[in-house]
Amino acid sequence: MLKVQIGQRRRQCCDGVSRRHALRLGTTSLLGGLALPQLLQLQAKAATKQAAKAKSCIFLFLEGGPPHQDMWDPKPAAPAEIRGPFSPIATNVPGTQVTNQLPLCAKMADKYTILRSHSHRDNGHTTGYHYVMTGRRANFADGDNPVPNNAFYPSVGSIVSRELGTKSEIPPYINLPHPMAGGGPGFYGAEHAPFVIEADPTQPDFEVKDLRPIAGLSQKRLSTRQKLLAGIEKLERNASRGRADVMSTYYEKAHRLITSPAAKKAFDIHAEPRAVRERYGSTQIGQCALLARRLVESGCRFVGVDAPGWDVHFNCFPSLQTDLIPYADRAFSALVTDLEERGLLDETLVVMMGEMGRTPRINAQAGRDHWSMAQTVIFAGGGTKPGQIIGATDKQAAAPATEPIGVNDLLFTIHTLMGIDPTRIYYGPLGRPVPITDGGKLIDALV
Repeated sequence: MLKVQIGQRRRQCCDGVSRRHALRLGTTSLLGGLALPQLLQLQAKAATKQAAKAKSCIFLFLEGGPPHQDMWDPKPAAPAEIRGPFSPIATNVPGTQVTNQLPLCAKMADKYTILRSHSHRDNGHTTGYHYVMTGRRANFADGDNPVPNNAFYPSVGSIVSRELGTKSEIPPYINLPHPMAGGGPGFYGAEHAPFVIEADPTQPDFEVKDLRPIAGLSQKRLSTRQKLLAGIEKLERNASRGRADVMSTYYEKAHRLITSPAAKKAFDIHAEPRAVRERYGSTQIGQCALLARRLVESGCRFVGVDAPGWDVHFNCFPSLQTDLIPYADRAFSALVTDLEERGLLDETLVVMMGEMGRTPRINAQAGRDHWSMAQTVIFAGGGTKPGQIIGATDKQAAAPATEPIGVNDLLFTIHTLMGIDPTRIYYGPLGRPVPITDGGKLIDALV
């Protein structure tokens, strides 16, 4: 480890140098051949160490594009065709308003932060989803729907899995209630693919079927099968490592889960008291949020909840008012409050967003169309500063009126909060260097 003397105090590089001293070093000749990119990397690592708070992340993805002006960024002075039918209400943070469709979140706005200036230039659903999850623009046309659709670049959940590893018998990366479109491991491989719960936790017979033991199969027979499988896999590896290694990874994961009492306990949402389940709401997003809390409580590092239905092109306001916004309002407010009451909020980062916002002007079909130029993102816990608004949009909620925050700024900040160096480089199958984030910077006001 390199140590340098600065004034009367010793500073350690690179895991102990402060951001201020890294910059001071860059203006002197103390480190001779150290180039600016290396200095910036030192600075990023120092910032990561200082900001690291979160041990887990719950990522609530409102698939389709939630309308920011009808939720978190009301424009009451705008014309009716822009402001929509909903009215602003005060929150418990003086000066902060949301629409009247978010009454529960309004009462606990001191527990989260509203980022109003997120903006990017991908107006597609599948391509935008890919962009948000990986930080890289898609190389396919919008409408192509393979899942996962990130064949090369790893998703944020897979990065967390690789960097932080497992904390318990629970998989480090989980998707529910179905796979996230851009949530695959890319070239990281099957080891860092999400464990997917393809079941609806609102149903009375909900269970994670992968954890169900085979009827009539004793532990002795299961062990014998495992030994036989290991022998077959060894032969396959000698012939062709690729597919054999992938399948071996899946078999190992499945066996670990089937035989794990901790996993069965974590996934058993029926063990929750009725009052707790009702607090989250008897909706898919509500029960998925509750299950996500159980999973991070049991050691999962990253839970991605895919909540579809937000692509509101036609006659959108009845469904926004009765189904979409109230369900998200209850789920998010219950999740954040529950985490806080259990002493988990400081170490659990909660993010709620979609792949885009919606158009400022209501269209001829009484709906809002795709609009990636402005979007609101909500953060809670995990070392973030609560009770504030970051950024602003113009009078029509059409574009940031302050410095735009991009996709890679979000990912850079999420990784930093989780103690992951966003500048770290891995090499793809052909030796191509791939940094964890493709540029980006820390959202300083959030940390």
